[in-house]
Amino acid sequence: MSARPYAAAPADPLAAFAAALPKAELHLHLVGSAAPATVARLAARHPAAGVPADTGALREFFRFRDFPHFIEVYQAVHSLVRSAEDVRTLVTGLARDLAAHQVRYAEVTVTPYTHLRDGLDGDDLLDGLARGRAEAAAEHGVDLAWCFDIPGERGPRAGLETAVFALRNRPEGLVSLGLGGPELGVGRALFTEAFTLAREAGLHSVPHAGETTGPATIWSALHDLGAERIGHGTSCVHDPRLLDHLAEHRVPVEVCPTSNVRTRQVGSIDAHPVRRMLDHGLLVTLNTDDPPMFGATLTGEYLAVARSLGLGRDELAALARNAARAAFMAEPARARLLAEIDGLVAATPWTYPPAPDEAAEA
Repeated sequence: MSARPYAAAPADPLAAFAAALPKAELHLHLVGSAAPATVARLAARHPAAGVPADTGALREFFRFRDFPHFIEVYQAVHSLVRSAEDVRTLVTGLARDLAAHQVRYAEVTVTPYTHLRDGLDGDDLLDGLARGRAEAAAEHGVDLAWCFDIPGERGPRAGLETAVFALRNRPEGLVSLGLGGPELGVGRALFTEAFTLAREAGLHSVPHAGETTGPATIWSALHDLGAERIGHGTSCVHDPRLLDHLAEHRVPVEVCPTSNVRTRQVGSIDAHPVRRMLDHGLLVTLNTDDPPMFGATLTGEYLAVARSLGLGRDELAALARNAARAAFMAEPARARLLAEIDGLVAATPWTYPPAPDEAAEA
């Protein structure tokens, strides 16, 4: 018996399509992906970190006042990861959650410098990542890749140490070097040497830029760090020349709408600059950033943006294709993902919102 077409989904066809859509995620932090139950278990093991061991208290703990407070909370949770088994647990839990939202491939940000400074042995970090990645593929059908990330607030030395650690160990699945943490007072150009080293060795450049600062930070990421994708990049809409550049050169932008609302960078999804990015022809991808911390899911991001912008089936599928094309994945896997997206569209013979004549008939 053939499966029922998605057109038969009665209550909310848009939600059904968003849930079924095969996806890739490109902006996702490993520690920030930990489900509350996982964080609670780790907190119980390491009470000195000051993170609540009760899932109810965690909800209040994750209520962020502003971006600096978010960084403070994130670093406290980061300090809970002390062993290879902790790392493996994070990775396999993430893969389970991704699979539930039809995510086939994800590039996950890991911050070795901070883990090592918090007392995690480098070999344990790599072992946990490797075991977790293998289980993610075998048990959940999710292909995970790694972005090793520089904590910008730690300065250029952290950048070089991160790049050296990445290149000396070069774990399977490592595809890129990132740059996160606060942007204010942490110029992108400070990390030119680290990114040059990584790029010359074949890693891709994916720094955060323009999340909490203006377009100048994005320009610096492009010129000084050779950025191939921009993390967040919301302030690009304030510079018409930058919008033109990103559109013309097809530089993907990793947009995280709920994250931006929760850290109070934008007031609401309706006010999010993703509308102007899409209108200007930017290659926008949707992502969750730190999903449990922000109460986000990737399906939810697609659905929220679709409802805010009045997008339909074809526009949602186009966003999923953007992520597949912007990913640093193997070409056969990319082709399979794109074919899956096309297959779902073909099996869904409706659009949303309905065309005017369809609305009249209803």
